[in-house]
Amino acid sequence: MSAEATNPATPGPVAGPVTPAVPRRKARARIDLRRLGRAALLGPASRGRLPDAIGHVVDAHRAHHSDADLEPLRRAYVLAESSHRGQMRKSGEPYITHPLAVTLILAELGAETTTLTASLLHDTVEDTDVTLDQVGEQFGAEVRFLVDGVTKLEKVDYGAAAEPETFRKMLVATGNDVRVMSIKLADRLHNMRTLGVMRPEKQARIAKVTRDVLIPLAERLGVQALKTELEDLVFAILHPEEYKHTRELIVGNVARADDPLAEMADEMRKVLREAGIQAEVLIRPRHFVSVHRVSRKRGRMRGSDFGRLLVLVSEDADCYGVLGELHTCMTPVVSEFKDFIAVPKFNLYQSLHTAVARADGQVAEVLIRTHQMHKVAEAGVVALGNPYAHPSEEQAASSDGERADPTRPGWLSRLLDWQEAAPDPDTFWSTLREDLAQDREITVYRPDGGALGLPEGATCVDAAYAQYGEDAHACIGARVNGRLATLSTVLRDGDTVQLLMGQDPASEPSREWLEHAHTPAARIAIQRWLTTHPQQGDAAEEPVTQFRSSAEESGSPPADADVPAVRLAVEGPLGRPAASVLVDRPGATVRLAGCCTPVPPDEVTGFTVRGGVVTVHRIECAAVARMKSAGRAEVDVRWGDTTECRVTLVAESFVRPHLLADLTEAMAMEGAEIVSATVEPPTQQRVRHTYTVQLPDAALLPGLMRAMRNVAGVYDVTRAQPQTQGA
Repeated sequence: MSAEATNPATPGPVAGPVTPAVPRRKARARIDLRRLGRAALLGPASRGRLPDAIGHVVDAHRAHHSDADLEPLRRAYVLAESSHRGQMRKSGEPYITHPLAVTLILAELGAETTTLTASLLHDTVEDTDVTLDQVGEQFGAEVRFLVDGVTKLEKVDYGAAAEPETFRKMLVATGNDVRVMSIKLADRLHNMRTLGVMRPEKQARIAKVTRDVLIPLAERLGVQALKTELEDLVFAILHPEEYKHTRELIVGNVARADDPLAEMADEMRKVLREAGIQAEVLIRPRHFVSVHRVSRKRGRMRGSDFGRLLVLVSEDADCYGVLGELHTCMTPVVSEFKDFIAVPKFNLYQSLHTAVARADGQVAEVLIRTHQMHKVAEAGVVALGNPYAHPSEEQAASSDGERADPTRPGWLSRLLDWQEAAPDPDTFWSTLREDLAQDREITVYRPDGGALGLPEGATCVDAAYAQYGEDAHACIGARVNGRLATLSTVLRDGDTVQLLMGQDPASEPSREWLEHAHTPAARIAIQRWLTTHPQQGDAAEEPVTQFRSSAEESGSPPADADVPAVRLAVEGPLGRPAASVLVDRPGATVRLAGCCTPVPPDEVTGFTVRGGVVTVHRIECAAVARMKSAGRAEVDVRWGDTTECRVTLVAESFVRPHLLADLTEAMAMEGAEIVSATVEPPTQQRVRHTYTVQLPDAALLPGLMRAMRNVAGVYDVTRAQPQTQGA
């Protein structure tokens, strides 16, 4: 029985001296849930067919759903009241006041009728003689499913002693229908509001569980109205001195003679009115925890730090119109701009964030959103109504007990995926707690314009598994913002990530990736593979051995760490000219310099070396400048009519089996004859190849380089750079 409460009619965060009432501005944009703790008292009179006790619930429900069928609510209340009759809360109040208060919270958030019906009945199966079958017979499969889910949640111990498998099953049930957790969060909020009757140590225990598990879940489900009040309640219990100081700051700000936020709101209304944009500008006071964070960050609090300005419009396009006007007519703080409309957050949140400054140093943060966006920002998944009823009538559970929910937040969808992949309950539990501890998310972009939501601190390893699932085992590297990056690279908000994937089905992850994986999807997928392939996982840590096998398969000598380089004995036809070069010295022997490997149409120059040989260099070669400074005379050289050429190319790649064979095959397909090749020993899963090739036509060079880059695992191909040694 959820009877851990005191007088439900007591307003305020927590009944007791630690949470005295604080004056609040009347223009409060967020849904005010504090007053909802006043549960409706039972009365003998009835209004039509509806008992007086659920009058507040009905009024709140009709505000969001004017055409709702109220008959299920009436029948649910009658069953709940008769079942709980005689049961009392620890405060001495009738127990029915608790489900009424929980249902009122959900009704104010905009929950649909099915959720409210289940909320009224959420304790009946656990605490009374009512059975699930009875609930199903009287109210249907949907309500039965929700009541069953909430009943299972009540049996879970959220503390350190919680059994991982129990918690796992509980969250899977939540994933099957997000409304289960919505009811649970409202249930916890009402109990947290009324903890004054509990012993301080029990208050602290419940507050810690709420902080560690339920608040992060509320954040991920987007139910900000519940999450922020739960944060304040936990703050008051676990940090009473800091809470007291924060309250004093808020009271002091309310007593100010001037209000910079009100003045800036008036100026903003004038700007938008003159621009012809219909908008509502409201002051949104910060809650206690938010004020505390700002005060710790900035020290001395400014008047504008105690709240934000909220601009509500009708259409998405109006949001950007408001942004343009504010940035044009007021002084914007550009670094504060964020667009969560184009790229919504993982918990459905959409809004434009910016800030404007006054000459006196006051800076106001501004949130711009539509009325619908605001509803979702406050109520999250509760604002979705019944996501399982579209496009057909409400769906019953599928044969495997899971339901498809196209509107479910991405985090909850991923939960169902990686909980199945977790090799054991302990791994699931530890990974889940780590994931819940992540309270910030970044967005990175794919080259095709798609976006990936990742926790702050995520790496390229996490991005790979977020995009490809277990196929990410074949990831061989990444480019971040166009530049080559290791898989351990930590990503930042707004980065563009191109993941380089191998094509070998036998590709395997490295155990080292676990050190760089932060998301559950990545960690569980890697651990699962390593658990089922222990020998292969060990081999993945030895890239030199892996590369040797690929070299052997290609018929080439293996690369050995003790040898500085391996020269492959592949020579082209002897005496064959590298290219046609004309020189104004009859009978002179011409040789293309190996340091810069010039080819037509490179600009070239020549120098005479021993034996009268003229070496041809690219003009930007470092050897040219050195020989000029030494006093050597240049020789006039130019390309002839023959287009055949010899060039040295450097290919950089990640280690993978068959790489060398695939690369040389691609070169042969482009008509290149390999004169010589050098393969350096692999380091950090990378390898460098140097090829001197003969081409029948210099015009084939760009196509050859493209073909080499297209080989899986090759991330760059360049011409050999000019060396410091001369010919």
